[in-house]
Amino acid sequence: MSADTRLEELGVSQLGEVDEPAFSGLAERHRRELHVHCYRMLGSFEDAEDTVQETFLRAWRRRETFEGRSTFRAWLYGIATNACLDLLAKRRPEPATGGEVLWLQPYPDRLLDELPAGDADEPEAVAVARETIELAYLVAVQHLAPRPRAVLILRDVLGWPAKNVGELLGDSVNSVNSALQRARAGMREHLPAQRQDWTGGEGDAGTRELVRRYTDASVATDIPALAAMLRDDVRCSMPPTPGLHVGRDAVVNDWVEGGFEGMKGLRAVFTSVNRQPAVAFYLRRKPEGAYLPLTIDVLRVTGGAITEIVTFHDDQFPRLGLPERLPADGDESDPILIPAL
Repeated sequence: MSADTRLEELGVSQLGEVDEPAFSGLAERHRRELHVHCYRMLGSFEDAEDTVQETFLRAWRRRETFEGRSTFRAWLYGIATNACLDLLAKRRPEPATGGEVLWLQPYPDRLLDELPAGDADEPEAVAVARETIELAYLVAVQHLAPRPRAVLILRDVLGWPAKNVGELLGDSVNSVNSALQRARAGMREHLPAQRQDWTGGEGDAGTRELVRRYTDASVATDIPALAAMLRDDVRCSMPPTPGLHVGRDAVVNDWVEGGFEGMKGLRAVFTSVNRQPAVAFYLRRKPEGAYLPLTIDVLRVTGGAITEIVTFHDDQFPRLGLPERLPADGDESDPILIPAL
């Protein structure tokens, strides 16, 4: 059965005739894409999970309102969008003084791979899907007010017509178009101006080599080597810890003052997060006789140099499918690949 289910495909005249197990089965087909949609809206993996659950609950309670004029999928997207807006109306967090989004959480590529293929053969669609899940996009979109944020995602990411967005939000087409222009202007203040300034694809040999050198230098705590890989205007943050360091000197000073220089006993695991290269670091703990999670660095690469490093704490390791420990007899100079870049 098509993912874009209509009433006639269900063999019923109204959704209210579908029992709960059948309804749940229909809704579950869309869980991952709805979760990603809510994640874009909210910036938090955990909040997105809660909102998808709320979406399914609302959909079940309102199933008799589904008239079949749209697809079941579009109907769910509408409910999910409103659930996000309701959550943001109750507790909309504000970016920190430096612009960093302290509630930002990573999204593992292994879960993004569960998304429907969609327009996988269209290069433009593939580029949009990747770029709009990168951390730079997630941070930028969190600076928008909730309704323009919803308009931007529905129009530019999902490709909804302005008329459909207006019907969902209770706005006119002119209001939707105006909100979209404001949202795009707001995004330009925070995003790379040109597409070539986005992270190189996972298959980019230059990116893979740079990540390998970054990993080797990090494990060796070779700060001069690391500094040589950074762009002059590099940005470094560590949500949910406040603080944004901008510029090579500021980032290097933070590493030195934080005691990174001379740190011993590191091992690394390659992975990919938000369609970006990432390196998870483990620190040897003698009492446990193993290497335990430390931090994960998600990298943005531009023109052969590192433009941004977003570091997450060890509490994100389980969600990202990373090992909970590495054996103490491993070779520190031999990074593990999970999954391959």
